[in-house]
Parts: sequence; C-alpha cells; structure tokens
Amino acid sequence: MGNCCGQPIDNKGVKAPRRDPDSPVQLAKETYFTKDEVHALHELYKHVSNSLHKDGVIQKDEFMQALFHTQPGQPNLFADRLFKVFDLKQNNIIEFGEFVRALSVFHPQAPLKEKALFAFRVYDLDNTGDIQPGEVKRLLVALLHGNPEMALDDATIEQIVDQTFEEADLAKDGRISYEEWLVLVNNNPAICSWMTLPVLKDVTLKYPSFIFNHA
Repeated sequence: MGNCCGQPIDNKGVKAPRRDPDSPVQLAKETYFTKDEVHALHELYKHVSNSLHKDGVIQKDEFMQALFHTQPGQPNLFADRLFKVFDLKQNNIIEFGEFVRALSVFHPQAPLKEKALFAFRVYDLDNTGDIQPGEVKRLLVALLHGNPEMALDDATIEQIVDQTFEEADLAKDGRISYEEWLVLVNNNPAICSWMTLPVLKDVTLKYPSFIFNHA
C-alpha cells in the first residue's frame, strides 16, 4: 500500500522505510555475488574510491589507476571505455551499486550473452548502436600501445579489422549490429574471454589483488 507520494505504508498507516537499491541483500539478488562477497567488494570499493580524492566515490583517475595501473593524465582508451560502461548513471563517477553490478558481468557464472552485451557497449566507441571498422582499429591500436611484445604494423591491424568484418558483418553494410555481434561471439566465445575474472569467485579472500591484468 502506498500514499499519494508513492511512499509505502503498512496497515497501521506508518510509513515503511524505503528499500536501499544498493544494499548488500539487494545487490546479491541482482548479481552473481553472495551477500558476503558484496561486503568484500565494498571494502575494495572504499579503498579505490579514497585512493586519490577521498570522497567515497570512484573517479575516473582512481578507476584507471586501480585497475590498469594507469597514472593520472595518462590516456588509455580501453580503460576510458570501461569506465563509461561501468558508469550507468553517466555522471562521471562510479557509485557502489554501479561498481558491483558491472563487476557481476565479469563473474564466471555470468552467461555469455551478458558478457557479449557489455563488450559490445565497450567496442561501440561512438555510441551509435553498432560497431564500425574505425572503432575496432582505434581500440586495437590502444590495446597494443605500450606493449612491444604485441607490436603490429598498420597493415596487419587493417588485415585483422578486415577479417573481423568479413566474418561478423553478415549484412555486408560496413558495420556490426548487436545481433551480428551475438552470432560472432556465440561462434567464437574466446572473443569475450577477457570478461571472465576467476578471482571474483573468491573475492572475499582475494579482493586486494583484483586488477584487470591480474596474473
């Protein structure tokens, strides 16, 4: 039962407390984490969110430094895209609920379709609802930057992009739609292998070492 403002009330007319959408219980219901794991993630969140600004929310530079060891001011297109996808409210900070819900997609128990959607949003750099050849190239260049062991010349990168679109662009219209992306991922699940972090199964014990380039 509710009042004129939508506030729930009980049978005695007493206003019931509003449910916290980011409580450990609620987050455990919505994600692949247990309540104890959500508590552990909160400890990690507090550490990251106070590492540079001490304001209790994760800013972009804190996110990039904690997960990618990127120094303040150092560009990282992949980290930047991840931050934007984590930031569900698009207010340039990552709140605790956003942090847990986004990390849940990286849980080993998360289905491939959820991982595929998240990855699609990362690769859609211009937020057009599809993936363009230029976006794939920009992301490849960014991922290879600073890694001499994986250095590729421009011709090789162009060849990788062309081969990707040859396989994935089923409509041959020069772009990869979400539906085409799902087909590609289902045929090649390894494309989303980077989106599974086994350490999340033991987050209550291992969260201090949680980084995307975890060895």
